[in-house]
Amino acid sequence: MTTAILSALPEEQGSLMHALHGAQALEHAGRRFWRGELYGQPVVLALSGIGKVAAATTATLLAERFGARRMVFTGVAGGLGDGVQVGDVVVARDFLQHDMDASPIFARWELPGYGRARMPCDADLSTTLFEAANAYLAGAAGQSDAMNPTGNAGRAARAHQGLIISGDRFVSTSAESGALRQALGMAGHEALAVEMEGAAVAQVCHDYGLPFAAVRTISDRADDAAHVDFPHFVTHVASRYADGIVHGLLQGLSKT
Repeated sequence: MTTAILSALPEEQGSLMHALHGAQALEHAGRRFWRGELYGQPVVLALSGIGKVAAATTATLLAERFGARRMVFTGVAGGLGDGVQVGDVVVARDFLQHDMDASPIFARWELPGYGRARMPCDADLSTTLFEAANAYLAGAAGQSDAMNPTGNAGRAARAHQGLIISGDRFVSTSAESGALRQALGMAGHEALAVEMEGAAVAQVCHDYGLPFAAVRTISDRADDAAHVDFPHFVTHVASRYADGIVHGLLQGLSKT
């Protein structure tokens, strides 16, 4: 079964492409895809680009043209939930588009035609991904800086699982992140992290009946320092997380 591994930016995929055996580069619709074998599993690596439309296009191509039978997104996100700190990992249980609003015809955040606001991830695949994230963080505890990559002194990085929200906007002020948390929380949507692609890929996978899971490493707190923290984290930390967690995921999948 071919697993598609997506990220928005090259750094979010780490050195996975260099670890690919029998790599074959293919171009379609202005995108480059790498097909091969990674840690004993057939995979297709792809960069989705930034934003929901770019991500949806890439996911559709992976399903239609490259025969992907499950998809995994790896990347970074801004932390929203209480206790979700820089350097932590969030595995999605489901996704919501925080900029979807077809009211008053539909309830706010509801996806027209789906009768729901939240798009669930595949439970089994997400469990395997969450286990891989926990194992990576536990293994990194013995390394000098892996558990404290951004200055959270005395606190080990943690894995969380829950709702991630997506929108075509880089949330980078405390006022905006606070307003998002308050509005969503009042409706019962307690978001742990915010990013720009996952909900679109979740919707495409739902339409095609494909298992989907996503892991996001927290690069910032979606606050006034986000524009400073994000580039540093993506360059110096995100690639390490991607390598370790995806490796563990594919090892876990080989046992099923």
